[in-house]
Amino acid sequence: MLDDGLRYRLLTLLQENPNLSQRAIAHSLGISLGKVNYCLKALMSKGWVKALAFYRDGNKKAYSYILTPKGIEEKARVTVSFLKRKMREHEEILKEIERLKKEVNASQKD
Repeated sequence: MLDDGLRYRLLTLLQENPNLSQRAIAHSLGISLGKVNYCLKALMSKGWVKALAFYRDGNKKAYSYILTPKGIEEKARVTVSFLKRKMREHEEILKEIERLKKEVNASQKD
Protein backbone atom coordinates (compact mmCIF):
# COMPACT_ATOMS: atom_id res chain seq x y z
CA MET A 1 0.00 0.00 0.00
CA LEU A 2 1.39 3.42 0.95
CA ASP A 3 4.61 3.93 2.83
CA ASP A 4 4.38 5.79 6.14
CA GLY A 5 5.85 8.98 4.70
CA LEU A 6 3.32 9.32 1.91
CA ARG A 7 0.43 8.21 4.14
CA TYR A 8 1.45 10.84 6.72
CA ARG A 9 1.76 13.60 4.12
CA LEU A 10 -1.54 12.69 2.44
CA LEU A 11 -3.53 12.38 5.67
CA THR A 12 -2.09 15.67 6.92
CA LEU A 13 -2.90 17.43 3.65
CA LEU A 14 -6.47 16.11 3.65
CA GLN A 15 -7.01 17.05 7.26
CA GLU A 16 -5.83 20.61 6.61
CA ASN A 17 -7.44 21.01 3.15
CA PRO A 18 -10.34 18.59 2.63
CA ASN A 19 -11.66 20.43 -0.45
CA LEU A 20 -8.52 20.07 -2.57
CA SER A 21 -8.99 18.48 -5.97
CA GLN A 22 -7.04 15.35 -6.80
CA ARG A 23 -4.97 17.44 -9.21
CA ALA A 24 -4.09 19.90 -6.42
CA ILE A 25 -3.24 17.01 -4.09
CA ALA A 26 -0.96 15.53 -6.76
CA HIS A 27 0.78 18.88 -7.22
CA SER A 28 1.20 19.42 -3.45
CA LEU A 29 2.66 15.96 -2.88
CA GLY A 30 4.69 15.83 -6.09
CA ILE A 31 3.07 12.60 -7.28
CA SER A 32 0.98 11.68 -10.31
CA LEU A 33 -2.75 12.19 -10.52
CA GLY A 34 -3.18 8.44 -11.01
CA LYS A 35 -1.26 7.71 -7.82
CA VAL A 36 -3.43 10.19 -5.90
CA ASN A 37 -6.54 8.44 -7.18
CA TYR A 38 -5.10 5.04 -6.18
CA CYS A 39 -4.10 6.33 -2.72
CA LEU A 40 -7.47 7.95 -2.03
CA LYS A 41 -9.28 4.75 -3.02
CA ALA A 42 -7.00 2.78 -0.69
CA LEU A 43 -7.63 5.18 2.20
CA MET A 44 -11.37 5.02 1.58
CA SER A 45 -11.34 1.21 1.44
CA LYS A 46 -9.63 1.18 4.84
CA GLY A 47 -12.34 3.48 6.20
CA TRP A 48 -9.86 6.25 7.00
CA VAL A 49 -11.26 8.80 4.52
CA LYS A 50 -14.71 9.43 3.11
CA ALA A 51 -15.52 11.44 0.02
CA LEU A 52 -18.41 13.89 0.16
CA ALA A 53 -19.69 15.19 -3.17
CA PHE A 54 -20.64 18.82 -3.66
CA TYR A 55 -21.07 21.17 -6.61
CA ARG A 56 -18.66 23.97 -7.45
CA ASP A 57 -19.17 26.93 -9.77
CA GLY A 58 -20.85 26.04 -13.02
CA ASN A 59 -22.56 22.97 -11.56
CA LYS A 60 -19.27 21.05 -11.65
CA LYS A 61 -19.14 18.13 -9.21
CA ALA A 62 -16.25 18.08 -6.71
CA TYR A 63 -15.37 16.16 -3.57
CA SER A 64 -14.28 16.85 -0.03
CA TYR A 65 -12.02 14.18 1.42
CA ILE A 66 -12.78 13.97 5.14
CA LEU A 67 -10.81 11.95 7.68
CA THR A 68 -13.04 9.58 9.59
CA PRO A 69 -12.47 8.88 13.30
CA LYS A 70 -10.48 5.81 12.19
CA GLY A 71 -8.54 8.06 9.81
CA ILE A 72 -7.69 10.47 12.63
CA GLU A 73 -6.43 7.52 14.71
CA GLU A 74 -4.37 6.27 11.75
CA LYS A 75 -2.91 9.74 11.23
CA ALA A 76 -1.84 9.84 14.88
CA ARG A 77 -0.27 6.37 14.59
CA VAL A 78 1.52 7.13 11.34
CA THR A 79 2.72 10.48 12.72
CA VAL A 80 4.45 8.69 15.60
CA SER A 81 5.94 6.12 13.23
CA PHE A 82 7.09 8.81 10.79
CA LEU A 83 8.61 10.87 13.60
CA LYS A 84 10.54 7.86 14.94
CA ARG A 85 11.90 7.13 11.46
CA LYS A 86 12.95 10.74 10.94
CA MET A 87 14.63 10.81 14.37
CA ARG A 88 16.61 7.65 13.47
CA GLU A 89 17.61 9.24 10.16
CA HIS A 90 18.66 12.39 12.02
CA GLU A 91 20.86 10.39 14.38
CA GLU A 92 22.45 8.56 11.44
CA ILE A 93 23.16 11.87 9.71
CA LEU A 94 24.75 13.29 12.88
CA LYS A 95 27.00 10.22 13.12
CA GLU A 96 27.95 10.57 9.47
CA ILE A 97 28.76 14.26 9.96
CA GLU A 98 31.02 13.42 12.91
CA ARG A 99 32.75 10.70 10.89
CA LEU A 100 33.30 13.13 8.01
CA LYS A 101 34.65 15.82 10.36
CA LYS A 102 37.16 13.34 11.76
CA GLU A 103 38.15 12.30 8.26
CA VAL A 104 38.68 15.93 7.21
CA ASN A 105 40.66 16.71 10.38
CA ALA A 106 42.82 13.63 9.89
CA SER A 107 43.55 14.49 6.24
CA GLN A 108 44.47 18.09 7.18
CA LYS A 109 47.04 16.86 9.70
CA ASP A 110 48.86 14.82 7.05
